Amino acid sequence: MSELGVRESIGIPIPQSSAEVIGVAQRRRFSAAFKRRILDEVDRAGRGEIGLILRREGLYSSQLSKWRDWRNGMTSKEKRSETTSELRTENQRLQKENARLKLKLRKAEAMLDLQKKAAEILSYEDESERSDS
Repeated sequence: MSELGVRESIGIPIPQSSAEVIGVAQRRRFSAAFKRRILDEVDRAGRGEIGLILRREGLYSSQLSKWRDWRNGMTSKEKRSETTSELRTENQRLQKENARLKLKLRKAEAMLDLQKKAAEILSYEDESERSDS
């Protein structure tokens, strides 16, 4: 007996093949009102509830991030350029501070070397005075 015959005999329905061709999947589009409603709901949600909302609506957290930027009137390009600009400014500030601290360190090391040499000279003079007496 074939597998199909066995399946029919124990009551498992056999799926019927369909000649209908399924079209190309369409990307979901969300209205502005839907985005606002979800963002408002997420903003009011407590800890752990955001995941429930996302699962219920079939959304991803990255969509929320994009929608928040959209709500704040910021495009992703603007957001990236703002972040890049802030990083450049911070990097320049840190480089200046690093150069300043390196100079301060060199001065401190030079002072220590000078103090060591002065201590050696003084201890040498003390030894020579002791040997003369």
